Amino acid sequence: MEKIKVIVAGPRGKMGSEALRMIEKQDDLELVACLDHQFNGMKISEIDNLPSFDALIYTDIQECFDSVKADVLVDLTTPEFGYLHTKTAIENGIRPVVGTTGFTDEQLQELTELSEEKGIGVIIAPNFALGAVLMMQFAKWAAKYFPDVEIIEKHHDNKLDAPSGTAVKTAQLISEVREAKKQGHPDEKETISGARGAEMEGMRIHSMRLPGLVAHQEVVFGSKGENLTIKHDSFHRESFMTGVKLAIDQVMKLDILVYGLENILE
Repeated sequence: MEKIKVIVAGPRGKMGSEALRMIEKQDDLELVACLDHQFNGMKISEIDNLPSFDALIYTDIQECFDSVKADVLVDLTTPEFGYLHTKTAIENGIRPVVGTTGFTDEQLQELTELSEEKGIGVIIAPNFALGAVLMMQFAKWAAKYFPDVEIIEKHHDNKLDAPSGTAVKTAQLISEVREAKKQGHPDEKETISGARGAEMEGMRIHSMRLPGLVAHQEVVFGSKGENLTIKHDSFHRESFMTGVKLAIDQVMKLDILVYGLENILE
């Protein structure tokens, strides 16, 4: 069995280091390099608290792609670097699996067109937890019957973007089956700006950032005499690795960009 050769961007981050541990356990994956902004030329095994891989760290993405043969780039960095890494990978014939959120619509459109032009599969997933993907799908289903909805997402205090990519994706899925409408009292006023959260087609999205949290979301629907809450919690980043492995396997079969893990679930 030929192994899928993987580069991981962001190996020292909480998600990136978890991805390394996942790869270490898989017989069909091989780590060939990592991208980081430090430790150029060092082995992963020489970095504290990381698995004992002999794969080298590169700080320059083009040097990395020129030096090693790879099938997939797993990017778990930040929106700024994630966009650059994804674009460069496609241009070099390497299939990106991206867990970075915060891409603009213009960036996603550009990457989609580049993916189609090159015939290179790309998967960008706001959330790799399968439970979170199901939560989003259940919310879309419920929104057909409960159009009054608010989203509450809670993440660790080091997260850079708000609202989360998962919350935005959830709202986008709901908007496919729900007509835009103003919620609450027509004369409602915020006595403190932002009290009602972000607004998207009348839906409200609230972001919480606190130490001790990992990734959590509730989608709360209201109707006469009843509420429906669809909730998902990730208590450890290991919960995302099943989705990362699935995305690595599936991106090898694609020649287009897919946004959202739900689009590769059977």
